[in-house]
Amino acid sequence: MISVENLSKKFTFKAQKKHSNCHKKDVREQGSHFHALADVSFHCDKGEVLGLLGPNGAGKTTTLRILSTALKPDSGSVIVNDVDVLKKPIAAKQKIGFLSGKTGLYGRLTARENIEFFAKLHGVTSSFLKNDADEIYESLAITSYLDRRVEHLSTGMQQKVSIARAVIHQPEVLVLDEPTTGLDIMATETIMEFVQLMRNQGTAVIFSTHHLDEVALLADRVSVIYQGRSCFDGSIGEFQQQSRELDLRRAFMNILKGADANVASIY
Repeated sequence: MISVENLSKKFTFKAQKKHSNCHKKDVREQGSHFHALADVSFHCDKGEVLGLLGPNGAGKTTTLRILSTALKPDSGSVIVNDVDVLKKPIAAKQKIGFLSGKTGLYGRLTARENIEFFAKLHGVTSSFLKNDADEIYESLAITSYLDRRVEHLSTGMQQKVSIARAVIHQPEVLVLDEPTTGLDIMATETIMEFVQLMRNQGTAVIFSTHHLDEVALLADRVSVIYQGRSCFDGSIGEFQQQSRELDLRRAFMNILKGADANVASIY
């Protein structure tokens, strides 16, 4: 499982921002710092899928980058199956698979070469790549173009290759930052089915999204971040119950309204 507790992260402005009368200052801008995260907490158990929700700029990507060890928070903790991600980032990387908003693939290499390069960085054996990796490739429907250069693949193809790269070392936690953004229906369906497969195999999956239909289809739990703070963490049923709405879109909007009032009182 993965447990995230009380994360905070601030960034220093390179130059002091000036706000015109028509530009409303973000409440998280305090002096020369922007408090991207102030208090974010959630957890996801083995074999669960957590949908991470929040409007643009809420702090979702910053949170996920901390989980991936790409960023270090100012305070808080991230524990993956008793491993402290912040104190032991190298050990944690073996337990976490991460897909960022950008694929980060090498265009001049083939899909297979990209995947195997990262696999070897994680210590994956040649035997596994030869005998067992095909199951991952087939699940993501990428077998037919494994030996094509990435620069010649479509966006959807590249995204699926990126996911294969993220799971080739068989992580215990899979973190996906908006994995279906910009994809067609068929590519989206393949990725959704793969997330379900990961859950069935006991992997804890965290994915951020703006598509509530994906949350309804996949998520066991929901966590909502607003203005750098957690304003909800619980099951889908609790999400609907707290907001008094069965419709997830309305539930989400109602929770944000309550969070907006709380943030205003804090700042």
